[in-house]
Amino acid sequence: MRIIYDNQLSKVDLRKIPQTATDISRMQAGHIGAQVFSAYVMCTAQEKDAVRLTLEQVDLILRMCNEYEELELVTTAAGMRNTKKIACLISIEGGHSIDSSLPTLRMFYQLGVRSLALTHTCNTPWAESSSKIYPFYKRGNNSLTDFGKEVVLEMNRLGMLIDLSHSSKGTAWAVLNVSRAPVIFSHSSADAVCPHIRNVPDDLLLRMKETRGLIMVNLYSDFVACGQKGNISIVADHFDHIKKVAGAESIGIGGDYDGASGFPDGLEDVSKYPALIQELLSRGWSENELAGVLRNNFLRVFEEVEQVSSGGRSAGQSQTNTH
Repeated sequence: MRIIYDNQLSKVDLRKIPQTATDISRMQAGHIGAQVFSAYVMCTAQEKDAVRLTLEQVDLILRMCNEYEELELVTTAAGMRNTKKIACLISIEGGHSIDSSLPTLRMFYQLGVRSLALTHTCNTPWAESSSKIYPFYKRGNNSLTDFGKEVVLEMNRLGMLIDLSHSSKGTAWAVLNVSRAPVIFSHSSADAVCPHIRNVPDDLLLRMKETRGLIMVNLYSDFVACGQKGNISIVADHFDHIKKVAGAESIGIGGDYDGASGFPDGLEDVSKYPALIQELLSRGWSENELAGVLRNNFLRVFEEVEQVSSGGRSAGQSQTNTH
C-alpha cells in the first residue's frame, strides 16, 4: 500500500486491487476468516525513522479495518473466534521497528499489535537474522543478547505472539529455550523438502512441537520449490513432511502473498487456498486436521500466549526497564 498508493486509502478500493494478490473479493473467494496484516518497514530505516514509519503502517491497517465493513480489527483470540467478518490481526515484521525500546514495544501493543517478528532481513542489536543482506550488527555466537531475552519475556507478559520467521537458527533456538509461551514461524516452510535459510529444519520443528508452537507454511516458490515455480503438489509435500515430524496440530498457513512475488501454479493469489485444501484431502488429511491447519491451531497458540500473559500479570510480574 505504501509503495503503490502512498498509504492513501482514498486512491484504492480494497475490494478489488488488480496489482496485488490480495483484496477483499479474493479473500472472500478463498474463504479466509482472518488475515494477519504486516506493518513492515525496510531495514534501511533501522536507527533512523523505523518507529515513525512503523506507526504509519499500523495507522494504515487500523484505517483499513475500520473503514471496510467486511473487515474487523481483533486483538484477542476470542475476538478472532467470534467475529463474522474477516478478522484483521496486526503484526510488526522486524524487531528494528521497536528501536531497542521496551516502552515502544508496549505502546505498539496498546495500539493493537499482537505479533512481532524478532528480525527481518537484518540483525538488530539484540537478535540475529537468517539473512546476510545487510551488514548491521554482525555477531559471532551471541544470537540473542540479554536485552533480546528481555524482549521475549516482555512479549510473554504482554501476550504478544513471538514470530521466528526471518530469525537465524541460533536466535530461534535461544528464543525457544527462553519463552514461556508458544512461538510461531509465521511464514516458513520445511528445510528438509527445500533447503533454504528461511525454512525450518527438522530439529527445530521437533523443539517447536515440544513447546506447542506453530509453523505456518509459506507458499512462495523460492521457499517451497527451491527456485522453480512449483505447483500445488510440492506445497503439499511441505505440509506432509511437517505433519510427519511435528504433527498436524503444529501447522498453519502463512501464504506470504504480497510479501513476495512468484507463487506455484494453482496458488497465484489468496482465492486459491481451496485448491490446496483439496490436495491435502486427496492425500488423506482428515477434516479435523485441516480445521486445525485453517483455524484452530493458530487460535490454540494465541490462546496459550494469552494464558501465559494472564498468569504473569496475576503473579505481579512487571517490566519497568526503559531501554
